[in-house]
Amino acid sequence: MIVRNDELPVFELPGITHRTVAGHAQKLKSMEVWLQTMAPGSATPVHRHACEEVIVVLSGSGRVTIDGRTSSFGPDSTLIVPPDAVHQIENSGSDPIVLVAALGSAPVRVRTAGGEPVPVPWAAPDASA
Repeated sequence: MIVRNDELPVFELPGITHRTVAGHAQKLKSMEVWLQTMAPGSATPVHRHACEEVIVVLSGSGRVTIDGRTSSFGPDSTLIVPPDAVHQIENSGSDPIVLVAALGSAPVRVRTAGGEPVPVPWAAPDASA
């Protein structure tokens, strides 16, 4: 199967553009791959999910906080988030961050730090539980 990324649905959160380039819609059962662009000054919500996440930063710079520890990153970096770690990515630079994230679950169930479900517009229909 070949997926044309430019033909996939685009979802927006404040400052974040998201495409799921591989996941539920492509019949994947154990992983999702996301392509996101984060505007300067934007940040993901503080969140967690039960699966591992590997984020490849193609361009831009920012800060990542994982379980209370904050580190800076730049382009050509890889961020590794352990399962169930509370984390947030922030664009603290002056250019957009472009990243590819691979998550070890399909569908990914996003939750707050306290464990409450976080509705995301790209969630697969059965990902709200």
